[in-house]
Amino acid sequence: MDKKKLYVGNLPWSVTNDSMKELFSAYGEVVEAVVITDRMSGRSKGFGFVTFADEAVAEKAAAEMNGKDVDGRKIVVNVARPREERPAGGGGGNRGGFRRDDRPRF
Repeated sequence: MDKKKLYVGNLPWSVTNDSMKELFSAYGEVVEAVVITDRMSGRSKGFGFVTFADEAVAEKAAAEMNGKDVDGRKIVVNVARPREERPAGGGGGNRGGFRRDDRPRF
């Protein structure tokens, strides 16, 4: 597990990649700061990730930033867990709906 990468949740919609990098750079060198956005709308999903150059700096930032108020919201900060594999595809299954010819079949 990469302890240099932090998960940051409960972000205000106003936070951008740049503002999050600026917020966390007070603790040390930020390699990357990414706010996750919806593919379709481009709107923030309210969480992101910050990667530091040094593990000790990341731990200190997580401890001090967790629960901190940012634009009226208490953010959640902890070490990011590896992404879990999800099954490929659209889930399949019978989604119901109507057939074009919706007469009963005998």
